[in-house]
Amino acid sequence: MKFNKIKNRLLIATAIGFAVMMPSAAMAQEEDTETTSETETSEDGEFLGELTLGQSKREVQTGTATPITTIKQEEIDDRQANTIAELIDSVPGVTLVNGQTPQGSGINIRGFGANSIYGTDQKVAVLVDGATTGAEEIYRVSNQLFTDPYLYKSVDVIRGTVGSFEYGSGIVGGVVLLETKDASDFTGGEPGFGGSLTLGGQTNGDGINGSGILAWQPSEKAEFLFNYTYRDQDNQEDGSGNEIGNSAFELPSFLVKGRYAFDDTHSIMASYTQSDSADRDVPYDTFVTGTDFFGNVDRDVTTQTGSLFYYFQPAGNDLIDLEAALTYSNQEIDQTYIPFTNGFGAEVGFGVVDADLQYERTKLTVKNTSFVQTGSIEHEIRTGVEFIQNDRLEASAAPGGTDNRQAIFIIDNIDFGNGLTFTPALRYENQTLETDFFDLDAGERVEGEFDDSALMGGASLRYQFENGFAVFGSYAYTESLPILDDTPTPAPSNRSNIFTAEEASTYEAGFSYDTIGVFSDSDTLSFKLNYYDTTLEDITFIGGLDEISLQGVELEGSFAMESGFYVDLNGNFSDGDEINTAGVSVTYRSLTADSVRVTAGKRFGRFLDVSLEALSVADADVSFRSGNPEQGDSYNIFNARATISPQSGILKGTSFRLGVENLSDEDYTPNLSTRKATGQNFKLTVSRQF
Repeated sequence: MKFNKIKNRLLIATAIGFAVMMPSAAMAQEEDTETTSETETSEDGEFLGELTLGQSKREVQTGTATPITTIKQEEIDDRQANTIAELIDSVPGVTLVNGQTPQGSGINIRGFGANSIYGTDQKVAVLVDGATTGAEEIYRVSNQLFTDPYLYKSVDVIRGTVGSFEYGSGIVGGVVLLETKDASDFTGGEPGFGGSLTLGGQTNGDGINGSGILAWQPSEKAEFLFNYTYRDQDNQEDGSGNEIGNSAFELPSFLVKGRYAFDDTHSIMASYTQSDSADRDVPYDTFVTGTDFFGNVDRDVTTQTGSLFYYFQPAGNDLIDLEAALTYSNQEIDQTYIPFTNGFGAEVGFGVVDADLQYERTKLTVKNTSFVQTGSIEHEIRTGVEFIQNDRLEASAAPGGTDNRQAIFIIDNIDFGNGLTFTPALRYENQTLETDFFDLDAGERVEGEFDDSALMGGASLRYQFENGFAVFGSYAYTESLPILDDTPTPAPSNRSNIFTAEEASTYEAGFSYDTIGVFSDSDTLSFKLNYYDTTLEDITFIGGLDEISLQGVELEGSFAMESGFYVDLNGNFSDGDEINTAGVSVTYRSLTADSVRVTAGKRFGRFLDVSLEALSVADADVSFRSGNPEQGDSYNIFNARATISPQSGILKGTSFRLGVENLSDEDYTPNLSTRKATGQNFKLTVSRQF
């Protein structure tokens, strides 16, 4: 990307942000003079705490050089998302591929992750309570994230490589960390019972959803939670009123979780999630809206994650804070081909669609955090070791086998005490692939074993000024080790061996600003801008490519007044090229579209929170792509939300959430998607906590 292009986009984005924040904030201050906080008491007059109104919906993570966004429970509830993908689409750099349904959907970060061919390219990691989920390159089906937003209380999205070495190798796009709900979230940490009931619906697709949570804390040392969720919708309609085929789904899910503290030093935590989907007579190709030449199938999908954690945290010992985690993830996709014939009576379809697919990952992670003081310098050192086994069932056109890996990592967050922090990180990973493949020379299937290893790492540097400004920069290098799909086929010399690691380097730089007291003593303003430059070489996940080069700017902003008025801002501006093996360069086919999202809202104490969200997406270069000619067009979307939470009387503890998505009923196809977006959609959710 030329410097002028980045500069122009940066100036535009910054102008938009401050134009929205400052005049609106000043107007809100003139119109409203509510106090900064209000005291809440129980029905019997007991003091329960103080509510601070000067906060926005989402906190900007200005205290770190890592580009990370955290979505907490309040925002999870208010967004009323149908899928995890829909929940994080407001994060800069995140693009959804058909994100409104579990099937055929995926998450793309900075141009990597899901695409219109595969649900993953191994460059975005998704973890549920520490369990790494996802499959490999299963054509036109892949590893949709079948799980329900109701199961989770927070989502962290790390963009890029620099913050990823604790979670895996080959992470170029980013990491999505999902944390399930705890019983203590409903019991308040006190012995007894708690829970919640939730019922919701939507007009587009006649969708319904519900969730029931039962939490039990028999003592201060133990807590247990059970969560059952059900979600169902018919085919939806786009902005022109046309049906979006293949968008209906039914998804029951549940979560079981428990914690137990043996004493102040030893404790354990276990969680298990499962989601099931049963579709009958649906297109094999989950990316399309109707039956194509692949034909139809009956498909059953089961997605499971399990985690068992052991914590050793001796009091007064700064050198030991040990965490051992045994995690398991499994996805089974069972498909039965439904034969059909063309007008001449000939059967149409391919045998590949009658394949049963399964991908399992078992991982043992042991890591320790130590705090070391050397003079005025403080070290927070995280060291860890991982043992990973990936098992894949062999299917038609999908090689099976095992991928065993061992890894060690170390991350040292060094605080020099004068505003300067330096964080180097290293990860070493070794793998052994065992599979069988068809040897063209021998004319038969043979067993093979392949080994590879890589040393990866990076470092970030951040300096905090006393006036609230901070500057930071980083460099990170990672390797995407081969997967089973990359297993070589020995063949004549004119066939290439694609069993090689992809190598990626990323440079980042940016600044942040955080202050309290803009127009009044309690107003808060946070802003963070991050520039990145990524180069990926030795490409294997796209045939015929040699290199991908991407540059982009991501920004996040937040402003909140003591009156309860708030504004959240995020933007994404990127450019990039792909170079094929002949040296020809064109725009990268999975480039994210430039976008700006602004949310303006007002809190009226704890009783009411109203907001309006505006999203503007620019034209995307789709010259390389085939399929829907409308894909990548510019569009402007408005979403309105309101949350009503009575604080007294019979409705205390009940929340009513109303939302209208795509207010103007815009007809558009999002960038990277293969299906049109949902038209106007009214949502209502009622929840009761007890």
